[in-house]
Amino acid sequence: MFMSATDLRHTQSAQKNIVAAVFLYKIRMLNVAFSLFCLLRYTLDEFGTARRCAVVRGFIDALTRGGPGGTPRPIEMHSHDPMRYVGDMLAWLHQATASEKEHLEALLKQVTLQGVDENMQEVVGHITEGVCRPLKVRIEQVIIAEPGAVLLYKLSNLLKFYHHTISSIIGTSVASLLMTIEEMHILSKKMFFNSLSLHASRLMDKVELPPADLGPTASLTQTLSLLREVLASHDSSVVPLDARQADFAQVLSCILDPLLQLCTVSASNLGTGDMATYMVNSLYVMKTTLALFEFTDKRLEMLEFQIEAHLDTLINEQASYVLTRAGLSYIYSCVQQHSAEQGPLSLLPSMDGSSVKAAMVQFDRYLSSPDSLVMPQLNFLLSAAIKEQIFRQSTELVCRAYREVYTALTNPANSYKDPENLLPRSPQQVQTLLS
Repeated sequence: MFMSATDLRHTQSAQKNIVAAVFLYKIRMLNVAFSLFCLLRYTLDEFGTARRCAVVRGFIDALTRGGPGGTPRPIEMHSHDPMRYVGDMLAWLHQATASEKEHLEALLKQVTLQGVDENMQEVVGHITEGVCRPLKVRIEQVIIAEPGAVLLYKLSNLLKFYHHTISSIIGTSVASLLMTIEEMHILSKKMFFNSLSLHASRLMDKVELPPADLGPTASLTQTLSLLREVLASHDSSVVPLDARQADFAQVLSCILDPLLQLCTVSASNLGTGDMATYMVNSLYVMKTTLALFEFTDKRLEMLEFQIEAHLDTLINEQASYVLTRAGLSYIYSCVQQHSAEQGPLSLLPSMDGSSVKAAMVQFDRYLSSPDSLVMPQLNFLLSAAIKEQIFRQSTELVCRAYREVYTALTNPANSYKDPENLLPRSPQQVQTLLS
């Protein structure tokens, strides 16, 4: 069955009318939605302005008047205590920000328009914007007063924590309050590192000579005490772990690198044994300070390498000290430098049988009391374990030297008569006596 031309025209006309009606309806709905959105926007702006004024008044009252009946007390009564003063202000703002967001959520819970969350974040940012100037002025006063490196570092961490906490409420980093807190965080951190740099430059301006006991200098002890306080506040910081680890290397560089340079300059005029002892003691106290805290593994490894280098010096010095006083130094030196072209060892000056016999008698007295020959510097070492390590390894060097002497003097090519009488003890016996 086919439509007539007239019916077809009527049908097409009806369809056009329906499409036009639907289009007009959508236009009206869009106009209504737009009107509702504009009304919502206007309402939120008015609400935000009113609440902004209320929050500013509340903040100023909290600073100067305290709570109802004076409880809690005015925040500015604690202005002498930087951490509590700044902490109380930020805590009040954190609570106020959370309350304002809860009010908005309750106000808009029935609203289904798109973009409500973004508007809510914007309004909360607008409400808290009014407190930025009074907050900034007060925190700046605290920071510029230079309360000390440790307090500056604690303030920096406190500001970082509240920036992270409040941003989770506002939800946007462009809010004026968050930008103000971040600005103060950067300022306090900059002042902290400036304080450390100034401390380091003062150390190098007047280098302190090592004390008579070759222990750490007073300036080293004071600086390590400062480092200990900084690291303790770092470990107890409420800042997220990754953020704490990020600036930790910089803190150690600002303090440890100048300290190492200071110790090197301070020891530059000492003798070999004194210098090695002083450096081992200084590095040891640095190592024991760092060992108590996290994120110090690389620095501890570096300090351990430096201690080992100076230990090698002390081990060789102690072995040389023993060989010299036990009468074996000259003989050992001749054995090391001797070549076959020079002829037998026994023909060299002071290497005849009677001279060697006298030296071995002296060496035997050392074997009967090996603890009596300890160079004085070892008694100044702060670590008993390090002293024991030096004594043990230097004794091994002495045993090795005696073994070389024994081998050379019992060699028939060196023409010693009755070498068993000259050297009554074998290398194994000497090692047993010294072990």
